[in-house]
Amino acid sequence: MYNPFTLTSHTMKTKSYLFLATLFVILLTFPLTAQVRLPRLISDGMVLQRGTELKIWGWAAPGENVNVEFAGKQYSTITDDSGNWMIMLPPMEAGGPYIMTLTASNKLTVSDILIGDVWLCSGQSNMELPVRRVRPLYEAEIAAAENNLIRSFTVPKTFVFTGPESDLPGGKWTAANPETVLDFSAAAWFFAREINQTYRVPVGILLTAFGGSPAEAWVSEESLKAFPEYYDELRKLNEDSYINNIEKEDRQRIADWYSNLQKTDLAYKTEDLRWNDIDLNTDEWSSYTVPGYFSATPLKGINGAVWFRKEINIPTSAAGQPGTVNLGRIVDADSAFLNGTFIGTISYQYPPRWYTFPAGILKEGKNVLTVRLISNIGDAGFVPDKSYELTAGDFKASLEGEWKYKVGAALPPLRGQTFFGYKPAGLYNAMLAPLLNCSIKGILWYQGESNAERPEEYRTLLPAMIRDWRNSLGQGDVPFLVVQLPNFMESRETPYDSGWALFREAQTEALKLPATGMAVTYDIGEWNDIHPLNKRDVGVRLALAARKVAYGDSEVVASGPTYKSMRVRGRRIIISFDNTGSGLTVRNGKRPGHFAIAGEDMQFVWAKARVRGNRVVVKSREIKKPVAVRYAWADNPVGANLYNEEGLPAMPFRTDQVKM
Repeated sequence: MYNPFTLTSHTMKTKSYLFLATLFVILLTFPLTAQVRLPRLISDGMVLQRGTELKIWGWAAPGENVNVEFAGKQYSTITDDSGNWMIMLPPMEAGGPYIMTLTASNKLTVSDILIGDVWLCSGQSNMELPVRRVRPLYEAEIAAAENNLIRSFTVPKTFVFTGPESDLPGGKWTAANPETVLDFSAAAWFFAREINQTYRVPVGILLTAFGGSPAEAWVSEESLKAFPEYYDELRKLNEDSYINNIEKEDRQRIADWYSNLQKTDLAYKTEDLRWNDIDLNTDEWSSYTVPGYFSATPLKGINGAVWFRKEINIPTSAAGQPGTVNLGRIVDADSAFLNGTFIGTISYQYPPRWYTFPAGILKEGKNVLTVRLISNIGDAGFVPDKSYELTAGDFKASLEGEWKYKVGAALPPLRGQTFFGYKPAGLYNAMLAPLLNCSIKGILWYQGESNAERPEEYRTLLPAMIRDWRNSLGQGDVPFLVVQLPNFMESRETPYDSGWALFREAQTEALKLPATGMAVTYDIGEWNDIHPLNKRDVGVRLALAARKVAYGDSEVVASGPTYKSMRVRGRRIIISFDNTGSGLTVRNGKRPGHFAIAGEDMQFVWAKARVRGNRVVVKSREIKKPVAVRYAWADNPVGANLYNEEGLPAMPFRTDQVKM
């Protein structure tokens, strides 16, 4: 008789297989072990913001219990359906170090945690520029950089156009010491040092900067809707294949150019001595005066490789000693050889050329320095008004003057690569969005060179970006401090409508927003270098602004004089100022310089100016009925010397309201 509860062996096997298959699918869908995971920011050595609620977040399996132990207290939560979890810690005072323990199906420990002030430092290359690039100026400061209370986290440089990322691809917290600080942002480190010394609290630097990046790359997709051109461009960038194809073509084109350069360079084809050999005969080589650009010589229009040689006579006292070769700055790339020995190379135009050489290379008498200069596109050469010298012990030899040169290879210009890191929203998604859960004290913004040709747009773009970041952070009006662009390019003899002056004015528009401040820097730049080396004063001035805006110090003088009002008295215009501190003063001169005045025709001429208390009286014999004044209104306002007694420069201004 049939028994419905009796199973044949075949039926039992079938049922078993079905059960195992179902179990396998379940195991694939729901892992047996749910490893709790933390974002890169929450890692050993991190600095957490004091005095505010703190978010600790991460990922695990859906429905997983996550427990956190920190500073003697226990916290717990359950992950959501997507595996996300977050725990809020109560405000804490500055201190540490602490240990944080996280437990789910696994256990994680985060050690050496400090509570202090966290500053998000962003922008382009002048914020990114590391301490090692300015090392010769600050050897003493670097030697004394041992400070476990100043720590930096550098966000890897990357971009994404498909939406905000939840985490970073890398990065770690590093405490300052004479070795590690070389990789810190120079401006951010000097700022952090000032804050640490003033308030005696740990300072964390979140460095998220990308050289050459325009502001629109740091704006979210939602906020770009107010800028249709950028929003439309972003829509085209959502396809990875589009980017990959362009990047592949760029890599191949650049590799082919350099391969062709190497194959055709005569210096590598000769059967005689190499062109960097000390005994090479250069009687038939041409003469070149260093410093100087190709455009002023027969090399005008040459792209490719040009070899330069200079003989240096070395005395007995310097022979055999180690030393340094300072080659100022070179456009575009170079490799340097001393007596045939390779001593250094830089692959692009911006860094200073400081090359060291070991003992035993220099010899008494004739020595030869050889430079292979590669010009990619446009004008090239040795940048004027930089230092060119060889030093060994107490001996110094100028490298300026006559050199010999010969063209190794002449090629068509190399078309540059497409920098997708400069495209709209890409850096916001990849380099800012993963930081948005982090509580911070404030933001430092050193950017603008890449937007300088669009000052009118920047009047709205920068304030839009500030509002965008504040909204994304969800921490209210987070203090936002801007570095105004420094002096740059050659000075001019007559007043003119300067593009950089207009851009500096556009930057000041952001100061209409609450909790904002500015560091004025037109007096500490370099006319021939878009990356001025003086980053200490940048950091100090940012710290003064922070003391007022972020720390509420009403006594600190955080700014130089700022234009308040004007009144016309006959042929004179009297300018009143705010932020005069202990009083107006002038630096390096008896009278204030770089004031220009205009009549109704708005044709500006240089004016004479005098300080009268906290006012400046401006006039010119050429202008009988003045209507407007401008101060430091130039790309490079040489002679602008109005300060307050605290040593801070007056902010550039114009009293005319010409619509540009």
